[in-house]
Amino acid sequence: MVAFYKKGDTKKVGFTASKKIGNAVKRNFAKRRLRAAFLELQPHLNQGYYIFVAKKEILTQEFTKVQRDMHFALEKLNAIKKQ
Repeated sequence: MVAFYKKGDTKKVGFTASKKIGNAVKRNFAKRRLRAAFLELQPHLNQGYYIFVAKKEILTQEFTKVQRDMHFALEKLNAIKKQ
């Protein structure tokens, strides 16, 4: 997945999957996986705008790997709240 983050005063998020992923069923599956991983991390995130772009590998990866990848990407973007 590719993640984008821009600081802001509200928390907004968007998920996208291009036709390169596959048909509509596969694209929706990819977006559901991204959405589920994001919902678990949402309480720990800073305010801002988030955009996640699915890659084809998301269809075959284990969900725990998707979660780890998203957490890693958000840490790199400094989007996770400091404790």
